[in-house]
Amino acid sequence: MTITTTASSDLVTHKARMPHPAFLLEGGIDAISGVNRAAQASGVPEEILHLVSLRASQINGCSWCVVDHSRQIVEDGAAPERLHAVAAWRDAPYFTAAERAALELTEVLTRLADDHDPVTDELWTELSAHFDRKQVSGLLFEIGAINVWNRLNAAIRQPAGSF
Repeated sequence: MTITTTASSDLVTHKARMPHPAFLLEGGIDAISGVNRAAQASGVPEEILHLVSLRASQINGCSWCVVDHSRQIVEDGAAPERLHAVAAWRDAPYFTAAERAALELTEVLTRLADDHDPVTDELWTELSAHFDRKQVSGLLFEIGAINVWNRLNAAIRQPAGSF
């Protein structure tokens, strides 16, 4: 097997259109971070919060968040196969039933316009089998927050690796 590397001079450089709005708008970072803190206090395992943040970021094409949440998943101790399979979680054997329910919720809430009834009764029943109401609330907050981060980053074209 041959592994090729790319010289750093061949990499495309991206620059954000403007400084990040979360830092420019008074109270911006505190507002979004507060939603994230509420999600973290809900009792949902941190690994699941990182998985849903990565999956939403993949869907939304947010390079900064994909890189950041991939790093978090590696820090959580995930095997490389698990990290690489997040985008194809339905067909990968690396995810628990609870993680699958959370990932499905992430996808339907991130793509709300794809279905007139995105959170089906079947999905709700599956979520309720794995998470209590406080934890479901935490998942909803985390998914909402990451979608805000993704949309801010997409608007300003925030590149991976810098704020």
